[in-house]
Amino acid sequence: MLGGLAPDSDQPMPAAMQQQIAAHWHRIESQLGTKFNHEFWTINTPRRSTYPACRAILAARTQQAEPQMLTAIQEAYYLQARNPSDNVVLIDLANNLGLDKARFCIDLLSETTQQALLAEIQFTQSIGGNSFPSLFVHTPAGITPIIVDYQNADTSIQQVREAIEFK
Repeated sequence: MLGGLAPDSDQPMPAAMQQQIAAHWHRIESQLGTKFNHEFWTINTPRRSTYPACRAILAARTQQAEPQMLTAIQEAYYLQARNPSDNVVLIDLANNLGLDKARFCIDLLSETTQQALLAEIQFTQSIGGNSFPSLFVHTPAGITPIIVDYQNADTSIQQVREAIEFK
């Protein structure tokens, strides 16, 4: 499910926020070894606007390419220093994935996709998804939040196992 994070905006991200996020990238890189292309902050005009990327996920979902689009967006942003707040970037990613470009463009910009995004955001918030990413397990017993342990996946896996055991 999509959480949204930041609505559409054409305003540049405040410098302090850029510095804060860049510092997070450095911390994650040093703690986990995850790679980032730090040129993003100098070759783009960052915006606090994640809804376009969320709509791209939904548009790709209609063509059974949601996981591929998610990976493409993450690689474009973190590794290629491309701005996923820009529709032109998202359309290029869809084209590179071999999606029907015309259909993707229509879906990306449609009111139906926007309403689907808002519904997913509302659901995500209703179950307590207020950090990104969040992990939940849905069973007949209900929805269980899972603590994401980035340094030891076994911790999260054990919580998932406990949540899916029917008692």
